[in-house]
Amino acid sequence: MSVLYKANMLRGAEWATFFAERAPQVPFRLWPDIGDPADVRYLVAWVPPEDIATTFPNVELVFSVGAGVDQFDATKLPAHIPLVRMLEPGIAETMVEYVTMAVLGLHRDLLHFIHQQKEQVWREIRITPAKRRRVGVMGLGQLGQAVLERLRGFDFPLSGWNRSPREIEGVTCYAGADTLPEFLAQADILVCLLPLTDETRGILNADLFARLPRGAGLVNVGRGPHLVEADFLAALESGALSGAVLDVTDPEPLPSSHPFWSHPRILLTPHNASMTSPDTAVDFVLDVIARHRRGEALPGLVDRKRGY
Repeated sequence: MSVLYKANMLRGAEWATFFAERAPQVPFRLWPDIGDPADVRYLVAWVPPEDIATTFPNVELVFSVGAGVDQFDATKLPAHIPLVRMLEPGIAETMVEYVTMAVLGLHRDLLHFIHQQKEQVWREIRITPAKRRRVGVMGLGQLGQAVLERLRGFDFPLSGWNRSPREIEGVTCYAGADTLPEFLAQADILVCLLPLTDETRGILNADLFARLPRGAGLVNVGRGPHLVEADFLAALESGALSGAVLDVTDPEPLPSSHPFWSHPRILLTPHNASMTSPDTAVDFVLDVIARHRRGEALPGLVDRKRGY
């Protein structure tokens, strides 16, 4: 029985060290050194290998090394093999830090000041109190709830939108497509933390931007294909949006000629809003493996129909 890791190789070396310390009886291999494919029982991957079931005939569990699983083609993974998304605490902690930074940056007009510095312009912008800046979060799973919990401390009026109902202290929650317009109407800063599914692809589009308060800010830490680029650039040009912080794009990385690189009202980061910590990720994987061997329910188990 072996565990095969196929993701960032530098962090993979850390995974190997922690596995050796905490589960020395479990062989741990780093791609492409797969050993005997028939020995692989557990696969941990970002971009999975082709033909998992054929290449690894005895695989019992597949883990996504990140919180998302849209990089997996579920049609190539037999239904009897569970797919588990990463739930280790480092992902939530780093996402909370990033979204807090992005929301505060938009709230305090940081993009304008960066542009003014480049232009050598000294001009103050009147401060809007946090209690008058409404923040809305799309996607109320583990990450969305952690973000809202941290933002509560700044006195922002908070709302959240989700496919299914949620109740979160201090947050006005909305559920389902029918409530989306009402939710958007009170989001001066909109944070997208949705999973990428057929239903959410292209959701950040002209219709959505038109329903936001004029001059709203956008933070996209979901996936690049959530955003319709032409609609987004038009919204920035018209003033429907005042600025955006984007951690995800489509494709990644963007070509050198792409307008996002130089746009004065876009802050672009290289898909590192959150990052799996090898230390706690190994603990999570070992716990899930133990639960699986005991026949217990698995945390992070992906619903193939929903896509997350």
